[in-house]
Amino acid sequence: MPERRYHLKVPEGKERERIDRYLARVFGDLSRSAIQRLIEEERVLVSGAPTKPSHLVSPGEEIEVFVPEPRKPEIQPEPIPLQVVYEDPHLIVIDKPAGMVVHPAFANLSGTLVNALLYHCHDLSGIGGAQRPGIVHRLDKDTSGLIVVAKDDRTHIGLAEQFKSKSVKREYVAVVWGIPSPRKGRVESFLGRHPKDRKKMAVLPEGRWAATNYEVLQSFEFLSLVRLELETGRTHQIRVHMSHIGHPVFGDPIYGGRGRRLGSLSKSQRQRAEALLAAFPRQALHARTLGFVHPVTGEWLMFESPLPEDMAFLLQQLREEPV
Repeated sequence: MPERRYHLKVPEGKERERIDRYLARVFGDLSRSAIQRLIEEERVLVSGAPTKPSHLVSPGEEIEVFVPEPRKPEIQPEPIPLQVVYEDPHLIVIDKPAGMVVHPAFANLSGTLVNALLYHCHDLSGIGGAQRPGIVHRLDKDTSGLIVVAKDDRTHIGLAEQFKSKSVKREYVAVVWGIPSPRKGRVESFLGRHPKDRKKMAVLPEGRWAATNYEVLQSFEFLSLVRLELETGRTHQIRVHMSHIGHPVFGDPIYGGRGRRLGSLSKSQRQRAEALLAAFPRQALHARTLGFVHPVTGEWLMFESPLPEDMAFLLQQLREEPV
């Protein structure tokens, strides 16, 4: 079976730690149980010899990891309706609904945006690989809004360079718990994989730098409508940053947006909040604005997506005075 070989050297000053935990954090996309299976199959070598999951790594140790190439199923085109905002021979801009996964993974091999795009476009950029054709950036499954997809490699490279240089304009709107103070500010931190829950991201002393600008557009009894502008595009960035400053996105099941703030409310507020949560099963986050330079024509393109029905209805309820 084809496999990839990785050679690692434990950095100086590294505290001793179980090798399965250490490698799970280093690789990021391999779970601790997957690392343990590799160790059992003698695909992890320390100083050229097989090891055990309990082995404590030491500074200077050399580790070899042999990871079998995953079997990637062929992604099938599917006639899934798309809300096309803009399309030309080089790229397509989609207004993605909440609930749609962007690209296939082992848990979602069908029903994704990529499945729909392959049916709609036929040709997409190959730079992202067979699983992610044309995908330059992503939105979380339960985040709605605008996403641009490349149809050819030249366009993909041009868009990717703009995302890397932070010249793409990306603005989101969200409903968050509480009223941020100051009402306009900037959240800056390093983000990385959560040390205990690999499905989550977290603010850490080291990681990838991230910055989010926010502004309160309207405040309600115990929630606020905020505008958010990304300077960087890290995984779950807005959701982590707003939770970090004590104002998680309303409805967010991972970062404290469904129940963490209920205890601070009065009885009547808590009852109203619970009713709102019951009617809104996702995080209230929408990618409203997307602007970039067309990599082929050089034209500045700017798109804006109206609030989806569920968020518009949520705001309507918030603007009504409680009985």
